[in-house]
Amino acid sequence: MASYHLSIKSGKRGKASSHAAYIAREGKHGRAEKREDLIATEHGNLPEWANGNPSLFWKMADEHERKNGAAYRELEVALPAELEPAQHLALLQEFVRAELSGKPYQLAIHEPIAALGQVKQPHAHIMFSDRKPDGIERTPSQHFKRYNPANPEQGGCKKDSGGREPGILKNELVSRRENWANLQNQFLEANGHTARVDHRSNKDRGIQVSPERHLGHVGIKKLTPEERSGYQSKRRSA
Repeated sequence: MASYHLSIKSGKRGKASSHAAYIAREGKHGRAEKREDLIATEHGNLPEWANGNPSLFWKMADEHERKNGAAYRELEVALPAELEPAQHLALLQEFVRAELSGKPYQLAIHEPIAALGQVKQPHAHIMFSDRKPDGIERTPSQHFKRYNPANPEQGGCKKDSGGREPGILKNELVSRRENWANLQNQFLEANGHTARVDHRSNKDRGIQVSPERHLGHVGIKKLTPEERSGYQSKRRSA
C-alpha cells in the first residue's frame, strides 16, 4: 500500500562525502549485505570540474564550503511499492527536474526488506547543493566561496537558500511536500493503480489514531510468533 514520507535535512562541512558514499553504497558502505538494497543511482547538474564525478563534488564541498555553511541538503522520500523500479526512477527524475531547478544532485534508490521480512520498503535519498551553477567557470575552491553580487565572477556560486526568511523557506517545504504527493498520484494513476498518497497529517485530515510503537529488528525478535503475525498485519494495513 502506498504511504507518504518526505523529510529534509542539512549536512555540515565534512559530512557530505561520507554521506554520499553511504547512499551510493560505496567504500565501507559497499559490503554485500548493504549493496543488496541498492536499486539505482544517478547524478546531474554538476559543474564542469566535477562532471561525471559526484564524489569529487562532495569532497570539494567538505573542503571549501564555509565553516558554518551546509555542504549539502537531502530529501528522503518513500516510493510507492505499487510501482516498478524503472517507474520509481522516472518519478524521481521528474521530481528533481521540477523541484531542484538545475542544482547539483546525487540520488540513490534503496529497497530494503522490512524487519518482519517479505515486505519491501522502497525509498530514495536525494542529496543536492544549494549552490546552483550560473555559467561562470570557477575552480573548486572558488565555487564554494561567498557569493559576490557586485562581481559574481569574483565570488562563489550563489546559494539558493541564502538570505531568505524562515517563513518563506517553510512555505516552500509545504509546497514541495504537496508537489511530491501530487506527482506520485499522477504516476500511480498513469500506471493503473488505485492507491493514492496524501501529504497532510492525520490531524489535518481529521483522522484520530493512537501513536504506533515502532519496534525495530531487536524488538520484533522478542515477540511471540502470534504477536509477530499481528504486528505485521497491523503494519501492512496502516
